[in-house]
Amino acid sequence: MSDAERPTPSVDPIKAGVLGRCPRCGKGRLYTGFLSTAPRCSSCGLDYTFIDSGDGPAVFVILIIGFIVCGLALWTEVSFNPPLWLHLVLWVPLTFILCLPLLRALKGVMIALQFRNRAAEGRLDGDGSV
Repeated sequence: MSDAERPTPSVDPIKAGVLGRCPRCGKGRLYTGFLSTAPRCSSCGLDYTFIDSGDGPAVFVILIIGFIVCGLALWTEVSFNPPLWLHLVLWVPLTFILCLPLLRALKGVMIALQFRNRAAEGRLDGDGSV
């Protein structure tokens, strides 16, 4: 029985993903570095080779943080009309401060949901159907 076929306890994928925990047991670490995934769970032994979050987390981060930062920058410009250098000093660091933790959390959530839903690349069967 492969790792993906084993029965799983009820682990909340959102909680496990945000905390960077194993999507199967919710205890082992998902990451070895900031965004580097571990080869396997240290607690239950789940092999993490199935992980492929792709560009999904980055797209969500760009859309969410872009909306927040652009909205705040426009509001600041209209309300206070600061010089351009002040915009750079305010918004570039804020963008990095908001993006990095959100990217890690959303990548973990995408991985946990991928495991929960047994998502994989589309493959063609022998008869040509997907």
